[in-house]
Amino acid sequence: MSGTHAWPAPSADGGVEATVRPPSSKSLMARALVIAALSDGPSTVHRPLVARDSLLMAGALHALGVRVDTPEDGPWHVVPGWSDAPATIDCGLSGTVMRFVPPLAALTSASVRLDGDPAARRRPMRPLLDALTALKIDLDPHDATGLPFTIHGTGSVSGGRVTVDARASSQVVSGLLLAACRFDQGLSLRTSSSPPSAPHIEMTVGMLRQVGIDVTTRPGEWTVEPGVPTGREHVIEPDLSNAAPFLAAAVVTGGRVHVPGWPTRSLQPGRELLDVLGTFGAQAVQAEDGLVVTGPSRAHGAGRLDMSSISEIVPTVAAIAALADSPTEIVGVGHIRGHETDRLAALARSLRALGGDTTETPDGLRITPGPLHGGVVASEGDHRMATFGAILGLRVPGVVVDDVSVTAKTMPEFPRLWQDMLS
Repeated sequence: MSGTHAWPAPSADGGVEATVRPPSSKSLMARALVIAALSDGPSTVHRPLVARDSLLMAGALHALGVRVDTPEDGPWHVVPGWSDAPATIDCGLSGTVMRFVPPLAALTSASVRLDGDPAARRRPMRPLLDALTALKIDLDPHDATGLPFTIHGTGSVSGGRVTVDARASSQVVSGLLLAACRFDQGLSLRTSSSPPSAPHIEMTVGMLRQVGIDVTTRPGEWTVEPGVPTGREHVIEPDLSNAAPFLAAAVVTGGRVHVPGWPTRSLQPGRELLDVLGTFGAQAVQAEDGLVVTGPSRAHGAGRLDMSSISEIVPTVAAIAALADSPTEIVGVGHIRGHETDRLAALARSLRALGGDTTETPDGLRITPGPLHGGVVASEGDHRMATFGAILGLRVPGVVVDDVSVTAKTMPEFPRLWQDMLS
């Protein structure tokens, strides 16, 4: 256990009553930066997410020749441009950087090497690299299956048609679609398997259309016509997925949490969160001043939950399920074994360490609630494992998250926000 960042998760004395303002959306932020880099002129990103993932994306774009101003307070400014100088890009543990940036690197006239944290080298990249090879993009080594690798850009990509295996990540599809507007022929992309988290692809398509790019969709197929996005003002919404742990606090404590600025309509997959919370007995009411979630006296078991479209909140749901009054089975999320850590295995290990009854299945978890005791929740380098531990700690005294600093990936202020919620 890391002594430096070990964090005793605070317990709640009763129902949480709080107003919480979560940080801006990681997913919208990543796409806005990439689209701005491809645009016909400067763009401004309002309410930017200042966190490790977005700073890594800004650094990657800067290495490619894009000017990105990243003040800690105030909007970020993006001025497009391509470099012909060799570059090395740090992907950290960011799936969006490692999957969105390689097609962009191919548009430069430079050799661009990508690498990341040790755990990033285990994340599935082969489908994207196979697609780049099919598009005649020069890749070194030619048989690379993951980080590190080098893209030898030639200043242009012909585009055309490509088929990808997207079963491990929808980011493969989004990364290709984002860059495709600057391919000479655009791109017609088909998937040989159904991608998980399909709403993230819908988000990509929606944002491309907002900047004037013609995208047509059919089941399992997307066509992006060549064009140049319009430089514009991007306003980033609150991150609905990062709001999930705070809303879960209301559910597991029988409390009430208000999130100002919750959008009435959103491209974020996290919009489906409210339906999921409802299966546990929570009530969600949206008004002009935002969203209010009120928890039941005790969370009900949700039965069988297919979370394939919103798999990023599985750790949050697993924590609620472990504190509910009857079993929950989560299905459709086998692909999250390839996230920052094998999330299914990590969740099962941590729940068992606290006395929980949890069974891994090929594509999910079966969680049977029972008495839990204090102990260590291993974050395993995964920000959502850390917030999972925080939720459990509300009801289980003595829970310690071994390294809460991993929340800096998308929410550096998490420990403060959590404590503020309780006070």
